[in-house]
Amino acid sequence: MARVTLIALLVLAVFAPAAQAAGPPRASLPDIEDEVMCVECGTSLAVSDSPVADQERAVIRKLIAQGKTKAQIKAALVQEYGPEVLADPKRHGFGLALWMVPVALVLLGGLAILVVLRRWRRNGPVPEAPLPPELSPEDARRLDAELSR
Repeated sequence: MARVTLIALLVLAVFAPAAQAAGPPRASLPDIEDEVMCVECGTSLAVSDSPVADQERAVIRKLIAQGKTKAQIKAALVQEYGPEVLADPKRHGFGLALWMVPVALVLLGGLAILVVLRRWRRNGPVPEAPLPPELSPEDARRLDAELSR
């Protein structure tokens, strides 16, 4: 029992400092570029090659070097360039439709499945056709004779 306790304490001593140092993951430029738009051309920062996009990347690199989190960097970009810098659809107007259409499609699909299942259960299985009557001994003999030829 003492051995198990000693081993457990050794494992904790080795891995506890690593777990404490891990903390939240550091922000990275590729991770943020996918969620930010170029305010000049309106495309994702990851694919834009405009001078304004290069300025935005420089700002992001500077904030990453300062140790800012992803949320802090996005907030700083919104403060500097406005809310249109975020790639998230807005929650009003056309952007609201972008949020609501997928939800509505999932709900309609679920409703369609429910309707189909109810109809299927209501109709039940198809009854089997009745079996034909058994052959008389004379018919069975004639059938055997035909099949043997």
